[in-house]
Amino acid sequence: MSLTSAATLATLDRTGPRRITDLAAVEGVTQPAMTTLVRVMEESGLVERRGDASDKRVTLVCLTEAGASYVRTRRQAGVHAFERLIGELTGDEVEALVAALPALTHLAELESQDREGPKQ
Repeated sequence: MSLTSAATLATLDRTGPRRITDLAAVEGVTQPAMTTLVRVMEESGLVERRGDASDKRVTLVCLTEAGASYVRTRRQAGVHAFERLIGELTGDEVEALVAALPALTHLAELESQDREGPKQ
């Protein structure tokens, strides 16, 4: 799976259903590229398109259970990789990581806000 596909699934998991145009902007690709990507993920059963109850003209891309399972599995694999690597650090290095956690959390929050774009 491409990084853009994985990132798109993670965005849908974090933010819920989105328009293709929104997803394209968040992921930094063109709308035609996102349309193609969504079609491929739809054929793979990872996403589905649904109508927007508040605007019948709009189609939203939604994560399927298979897509949500993929995101959870991928995140868990990342957690296990970090656990293994942290286990190889010295006590001082672990303490330095713990001390850096507030700044790292803030960076993640800023990145998430940047990727999601302005609130509507």
